[in-house]
Amino acid sequence: MNIASPNTSRTIGHTVCPHDCPSACALDVDLGPDGRVGRVRGAADNSYTAGVICAKVARYAERIYHPDRLMTPKRRTGAKGEGVWQEISWEAALDEAAEGLLKAEQNHGADAVWPYFYAGTMGQVQRDSIERLRHAKRYSGFFGSICTNMAWTGYVMGTGALRGADPREIAKADCVVIWGTNAVATQVNVMTHAVKARKERGARIVVIDVYDNPTMKQADMALVVRPGTDAALACAVMHIAFRDGYADRAYMDKYTDDPSGLEAHLKSRTPQWAASITGLSVEEIEAFAALVGQTRKSFFRLGYGFTRQRNGSVAMHAALSVPTVLGSWQYEGGGAFHNNGGIYRFDKSLLMGTAYADPTVRSLDQSQIGRVLTGDAEALRHGGPVTALLIQNTNPVNVAPEQRLVKQGFLRDDLFTIVHEQFMTDTAALADIVLPATMFMEHDDIYRGGGHSHILLGPKIVEPPDTVRSNLYVIEELAKRLGIADMPGFGMDERQHIDRILTGAGHPGIDVLEQEKWFDCQPPFEDAHFLNGFGHADGKFRFSPDWAGTVTPNSPPDTIGNMGPMAELPRFPDQVDMIEAADEVHPFRLTTSPARNFLNSTFAETRTSSDKEGRPQVMVAHADAERLGIENGDLVKLGNNRGEIRIHARVTGEVKAGVLVAEGLWPNKAHVDGEGINVLTGADAVAPHGGAAFHDNRVWLCKETA
Repeated sequence: MNIASPNTSRTIGHTVCPHDCPSACALDVDLGPDGRVGRVRGAADNSYTAGVICAKVARYAERIYHPDRLMTPKRRTGAKGEGVWQEISWEAALDEAAEGLLKAEQNHGADAVWPYFYAGTMGQVQRDSIERLRHAKRYSGFFGSICTNMAWTGYVMGTGALRGADPREIAKADCVVIWGTNAVATQVNVMTHAVKARKERGARIVVIDVYDNPTMKQADMALVVRPGTDAALACAVMHIAFRDGYADRAYMDKYTDDPSGLEAHLKSRTPQWAASITGLSVEEIEAFAALVGQTRKSFFRLGYGFTRQRNGSVAMHAALSVPTVLGSWQYEGGGAFHNNGGIYRFDKSLLMGTAYADPTVRSLDQSQIGRVLTGDAEALRHGGPVTALLIQNTNPVNVAPEQRLVKQGFLRDDLFTIVHEQFMTDTAALADIVLPATMFMEHDDIYRGGGHSHILLGPKIVEPPDTVRSNLYVIEELAKRLGIADMPGFGMDERQHIDRILTGAGHPGIDVLEQEKWFDCQPPFEDAHFLNGFGHADGKFRFSPDWAGTVTPNSPPDTIGNMGPMAELPRFPDQVDMIEAADEVHPFRLTTSPARNFLNSTFAETRTSSDKEGRPQVMVAHADAERLGIENGDLVKLGNNRGEIRIHARVTGEVKAGVLVAEGLWPNKAHVDGEGINVLTGADAVAPHGGAAFHDNRVWLCKETA
């Protein structure tokens, strides 16, 4: 939807940021008389976006008109990874793609084909249509585990539902706790509302993270914990709440399962105990507990970062239990929020072809793609090999853990790979067929905000180049060539799918959404704050969760079942030794945190973003650098049992001794030896529902002397 701007020759297009960020910002886009994109701004009339977006999206014109953007289909003609390509027509590319999929199916069965996708776009139609193709053909299932699993699992174990206090209530809080998310870099709108609370109400902002990042620098109280120790902090805060009378016993008696059992369990979880684990001082822990204990309107904004540990689900559940012990849920501007995925009613049955999904077909774990492609029997669910991949919206050769295994798998001569992409990513560079993809302003789609409460329409506002095609187009054309185009859900365009997604679930249709731009689906206060009961059958918050039996939004399919070391999950919130702890050989803990100017592997291709980030670096504490003879800018080696990489050191006071932080998911080729940071990360599944523990790595560090 484009609206003429008064007294100028430009128009304003209204759309939505599609990227893998909970904010799903509503956008106003300046369009010149030639139809080209100009300035991109946050929509001021959207109550969550509130006119503010991140700088990388504000300069989106740099990306959409990038000279290196893929513009024509390509066929590999040299060896895999050699970079020798032949430009071919769309018809030829699609014919060869379909032929390769059919050949894999004929030789090894339908489950030898693995459609692989993720969140390169959060648009429902362009992202999820690949599932319809999968189900129609009975290809191997896709268990999307790489991002949300630990966070969503831990949250729903407590609340029984994936929703929470209206995130706009942050502006009405008297204390805002930003736990485990570098919001300045990854969720700028959280800071919009937090800073508003500070300016208008004198609210205190508390930030809990593993290093002194840009969000930490905005804090009134900054708590830097050792990676993987957040549950210890949460337990000590609850211990103090019971000890000093901050615990709301009447609230817990009404709304929780076993407050007396929790109190008894926490008797030994003292501030002294937590200080020895977290690296915080007793005084810091006591001050934080007193602040939230004495501030009824304490809003806990719980992020993803602190859950990307092997004890991540436990950490989320423990942090979530703090506002429940305090009874903060009762107050506007109080309680907790992580994600609103549970409030939206979408009917995606036709879009995803769920009516003809076969639950007996094996599902493969997205995070273990390296193991899958290198023949690991358990990762393959004791089935046959994967010999064909269709990839949209993700870049696993760069973003997946155990990168050496991933690359080894992609280099197999018997693996046929189709990649539909916008740039020649690390993954596209190892494909057999590469197809150029539209960007979000060039096609229609519908979005929902994980970090807020809106359904938003993202209409096409500019014409794409003649030679690029949308995800939906590719799925439809492959369906024709694979003989399934007459099955339900195929043959529909984006607007028809959007209308069905909405009206099939009782929402007004696309015409209404087009006029209004977004629907606000925020539940009433009593539901959002669980004052009508939590989402479990008995309406109680679970201090003692059923880790094995509770179904969460990302529970593994039955063909996989519960995952990881289930026996180590605690009865009550606790610090559990499931992390990859430092040892004598690997004395450092490494986290691979987001960079401000990248979003996963997106934006690393734009010059402004890469110039602002500089180069791949690892942050090293002054004391560690001095001990190892490392100076700022030196080339160093990091390694563990998965491999080693060379990278430049940034000696800084922003990390604690024994902790290393590598910000940003740089392309592999940006690193000294062409291998990225995910060489060092592991793909072992986290209990109970899987996931990749990207911030949970033990490594050794030394100065490079060669």
